[in-house]
Amino acid sequence: MDVTADTRQAFDGVAATYHQSNVENPLLAAMRERLWRSVERYVPSGSHLLDLGCGPGTDEEHFAARGYRVTGIDASPEMIREARDRVRRLGAGARVELHAIAIDELDRLSPATFDAACSNLGPLNCVADIAVTARRIAARVRTGGVLIASVIGRVCPWEIALYAARRDWSRIRVRFEHALTPVPLDGRTIWTQYYAPHAFERAFADAGFARVERRALGLFVPPPYMQAFAERHPAAIAALQQLEDAAGALPGIRAWGDHFLVVMRKV
Repeated sequence: MDVTADTRQAFDGVAATYHQSNVENPLLAAMRERLWRSVERYVPSGSHLLDLGCGPGTDEEHFAARGYRVTGIDASPEMIREARDRVRRLGAGARVELHAIAIDELDRLSPATFDAACSNLGPLNCVADIAVTARRIAARVRTGGVLIASVIGRVCPWEIALYAARRDWSRIRVRFEHALTPVPLDGRTIWTQYYAPHAFERAFADAGFARVERRALGLFVPPPYMQAFAERHPAAIAALQQLEDAAGALPGIRAWGDHFLVVMRKV
């Protein structure tokens, strides 16, 4: 069983449509935008970002337009091909460098010191060993630099309610597995490890990072796979998003949600 190869092939298979499907999903687009806001808050324009799991270059497009230099890596060669095409069309090649390298293979990247590392919408959930990955990231982020990541969490109240109503107990248990778990994507398999925030943060604390901020994503707002529901009820979703933005960083509930967004500084 080669979990990296399975995940790579799954994302290769959806690379051509991934950017468009992401930007057309209002729930996913809102999650992505929250990481953008955090990067712009904590990392000055002109800084050099390491994007872990860059996909088809959606974030590279945004960050390059705002003056950042970006080095993006992704296990999927097809995703990197899409990202290179996007960067070339935008004329942003001078600001963006892309490599078909898995996060687990970060040591293949030439030694460099980055001002920050970011990872949007769960690529760090697909690594084989988060403690090893944390050390490799720490080796490439300067002291005082930050890691900003949105990570798929364990406790998603919307998901629990949805599958409890369907009496699909096995689907509820998926997030509570303590190992990489197979998750289907268009007939292929992504291997995913779901994290409680404290476990994720502990791996990075051991590598020399300290938490600056954490907030819930997809707690009051439903998870991205409920796109059809969101499109039928845009006013309700807008109100729930306002509530999540206001309350999502409160202790107690910030550990819940489809994802959590964490900012950690290398000390």
